[in-house]
Amino acid sequence: MTDLSPPAATAPDRARATVVVTTVASDSHTWNLVFLQLLLEELGYHVVNLGPCVPDELLVHHCREIRPAAVIISSVNGHGAQDGLRVIRALREDELTAALPVAIGGKLGVDGGATSHAERLLAAGFDAVFEDGTDTLAAFRRFLNDLGSGADRALGTRPRRAGDGRTRQADEQMGVPA
Repeated sequence: MTDLSPPAATAPDRARATVVVTTVASDSHTWNLVFLQLLLEELGYHVVNLGPCVPDELLVHHCREIRPAAVIISSVNGHGAQDGLRVIRALREDELTAALPVAIGGKLGVDGGATSHAERLLAAGFDAVFEDGTDTLAAFRRFLNDLGSGADRALGTRPRRAGDGRTRQADEQMGVPA
């Protein structure tokens, strides 16, 4: 049975940490966002649920204003990987959101899970990718535990990643326009 007890950080740290949940612009599903919001609130986070079909520019705008500890993007329509590449590029190009921890998960492709999108999405700048699998919830919990209060990292400088230079190549492979 999966452990759903609050993460290791103290309750006051979690009370201050805000997490934004959203979908990609092409995804109109909401039940996944409600589930994530309820789970994160149970774990002690303050959640801002931007809802479905959020345009990239609007997500960046809200993240600039809210300054969350993290952004969790959930996709159910199968276009998460393709749209996610565009979203992460917008977040990483903005000075105030460049270091913000961002995770994506759900149904990321339309091939029934035959292709893993994790490597491409991590190389593009996501901090975590959650594809369907047996340890998805455990991996999500590890991501949350690594956040801490998130304020310093969200406003700090993002360290350069080995895969950052491959972002354009990843975009081209997924058919995302420049």
